[in-house]
Amino acid sequence: MSTEQQAEWFEFNQETVEALIEDGSDSSKPHTIEYHFAGNDFDVLEKAAVDAFKAGFEVGDAEELMLDDGGTIFCFDAVVERLLDVELLNADTLKLLVIANKHKVHFDGWGTYFIEQDA
Repeated sequence: MSTEQQAEWFEFNQETVEALIEDGSDSSKPHTIEYHFAGNDFDVLEKAAVDAFKAGFEVGDAEELMLDDGGTIFCFDAVVERLLDVELLNADTLKLLVIANKHKVHFDGWGTYFIEQDA
């Protein structure tokens, strides 16, 4: 993993957390963070999923998706409950980038759901 790749993901984490908070997502409550992985080889992707599980993430079942060009790709999510804390997200990102690079699968960032603040 390159330092540039790491810096880009850390910037993504910062910008995403800032946008969620600016939009009013409740930063005092844990959010379900879904980190995304994809790859062409199911067996290789499965090994990455096992490593993500060993690293403390809940791992969803792999799915097969059809691409616009007619090809297929396999993907899974590694899920964890986290506050919108950039340092925690950066630590997760580092762990998962290492796993993605080890297995030569694609790490595709993360997403979460907006959590309404109590009225």
